Amino acid sequence: MKENIEEIQVKIPHRITGFFEIVSIKSGNQYDKPENIGSKGAGFTLNAFGFTKIKVKPLDNGEDSICHIYINNEKLDEKAFTSNFIYNYIKHLISKPKMIKIYHNFELPVESGYGASGAGALGLIFGLNKVLNLNLSDLECGRIAHISEVINETGLGTVCGQLNLGLSILKKAGYPCVCERIHIPKNISVITTSFGKISTKSILTDEKVRSRIIDVGKKTYQKFIKNPTIETFVRLSLNFVEKTDIINLLDLPKVRELLFQLNKERIIGSSMNQLGRSVYAICKNKDVKELIEIFRSYQTKDNIYVLKINEKGLKN
Repeated sequence: MKENIEEIQVKIPHRITGFFEIVSIKSGNQYDKPENIGSKGAGFTLNAFGFTKIKVKPLDNGEDSICHIYINNEKLDEKAFTSNFIYNYIKHLISKPKMIKIYHNFELPVESGYGASGAGALGLIFGLNKVLNLNLSDLECGRIAHISEVINETGLGTVCGQLNLGLSILKKAGYPCVCERIHIPKNISVITTSFGKISTKSILTDEKVRSRIIDVGKKTYQKFIKNPTIETFVRLSLNFVEKTDIINLLDLPKVRELLFQLNKERIIGSSMNQLGRSVYAICKNKDVKELIEIFRSYQTKDNIYVLKINEKGLKN
């Protein structure tokens, strides 16, 4: 007999943040009104995606609902903190007992500054809402994704950027999102690579790093809104990296060297993903081959990604 399994898959674009200003209010170890916490800054979505597949099977009445969570084929369950938070947040809305299996798979490295946690959070809540008939509004789904990131300290503004797509500036911290899309020229590419994982939480909870990000991020944001172009974005993103001294704080010599080499070229610009041990360069399509050779001096070919800025809608 065939099992009665419902299934859905949602894909959400990866995102790179160029610079940001932390805006948060904490009471002890607890966040008051996590909807009001987040970041101001700017970044862009990519045509690489996080895929969230959800499989739901009914259980007998009287049983408790069960949830298993996998990230890139590794079973994590409660250790997938953001996804586990979302499941527990909506669990009381599930009308009948269910076995729920969640599979997150990402085209770009996780914990590397590509917004994987935000992509997973959005994919999960929108997927659960549809497959379980929770009847949540899109606005509420976005809110749940945002607060799951804030509370678990896996992100502050990525969700808003992923909902608004393209190169966008986050003009207000928290949720609902207040964003502005920045025009980008045609025929440009993004080349990026990562040198390994770093925990966003470890940075967001380091008071020395936080204080620098808050100070430099605020000044960077004020400069950007006066001339919001892609050229200004990359230039100020690099300035943000230099002024926060985050490369030295995290001891990233390869990132420093690669950025130096890339920014000697006649391209739109290059900077470091926030937050990750990763580098991106934005250039005209005609310059891609030349830049790949520079990347290959520091990284293997299979870890170099040639992408586009994604301005298309979210897709189920």
